[in-house]
Amino acid sequence: MEYLSVHIDAAAVSASATGLTKQDIFSILAKKAAECYGLDADMVLQRLQDRERLGSTGFGGSVAIPHARIKELDQCVGLFIRLEKPISFDAHDGQDVDLVFGLLSPEQGSADHLKALAEVSRFLRDDSVVAKLRGAASEDALYVLLTGQQGQQAA
Repeated sequence: MEYLSVHIDAAAVSASATGLTKQDIFSILAKKAAECYGLDADMVLQRLQDRERLGSTGFGGSVAIPHARIKELDQCVGLFIRLEKPISFDAHDGQDVDLVFGLLSPEQGSADHLKALAEVSRFLRDDSVVAKLRGAASEDALYVLLTGQQGQQAA
């Protein structure tokens, strides 16, 4: 199995409770970006919302990849949320979303941003990967499936 090369902090991976909205997801991603990568949560939230207004980042198969460019970053970073219950994300295929990969990229790095977005998209189109992510027993297991590394939270 291949893993993502995008940097993901172990604490940026979560399995979430039910009852969330699309807006709640953006808020969670922004708060996690602040905690894990030292970014301003309000700014990240605004950038994610601005991008989403251009069109839904729900790309099908019950997966969404909200993404934004952030001036303060020097590398692409990721955040991941697995939802217990799928939510409406205005995806192009009309399916509700239960896997969300937030991608934050440096503002000055169009090629790196596009490469990272393509990599995440390919990764999350693999049916066996998606099935494993949906079946993972813990956040630590999700982190290992995404990166191939044991997280700081792992036992």
